[in-house]
Amino acid sequence: MKRILIGDDHSVVRRGLIEILEDEFKKVTIGEAATAAEVTEKVRADNWDILILDVNLPGRSGLDVLADLRSAGAQLPILMLSMHPEDQFALRALKAGASGYLSKDSASDELLKAVKKILEGGKYVSPALAEKLAMNLADNSGNALHESLSDREFQVLRMIANGKTVGEIAETLSLSVKTISTYRTRLLEKLRMKTNAELTRYGIENKLV
Repeated sequence: MKRILIGDDHSVVRRGLIEILEDEFKKVTIGEAATAAEVTEKVRADNWDILILDVNLPGRSGLDVLADLRSAGAQLPILMLSMHPEDQFALRALKAGASGYLSKDSASDELLKAVKKILEGGKYVSPALAEKLAMNLADNSGNALHESLSDREFQVLRMIANGKTVGEIAETLSLSVKTISTYRTRLLEKLRMKTNAELTRYGIENKLV
């Protein structure tokens, strides 16, 4: 009997994942969590074979949850799922201790392939992502400035570059406007910039949006 926990704030997404998994695994128990707090609570309360975790949870992101669980000593395999292209968050997730990373637009058979490989004790990245990671390792030009950002700072940078205001970002992430303003200030300092327009141009030039 496999025990799979799904952490995603969209009920439709959770339902779709459950249908795919139940169709493949005839003996399976699937748990659901819609927030970072629920994910953490259920991981602590039960034993799971794998956690399928969305990067974009409200409030604390999936990357935050991943870091928290690893810091707390949780060893369960974690497959990160995201609406963002793989090359934007995958390396951060893998470095933080994820067992795999998959974009939400991947086909159901690729999802099942990832889950099965991770359940067998392996790690999973798609062939396309593996090629991109290999190219990055071979690039001797040095790390881009945004590589020094924290996961939350990186998330805020992408949202600013997408044209969202501080208020819109605060509402989306369930954080205060003051907190988002602080992240924006840090971004400007770390990237050596002064305006949102510069942040937006940087995001576009580095294919972060």
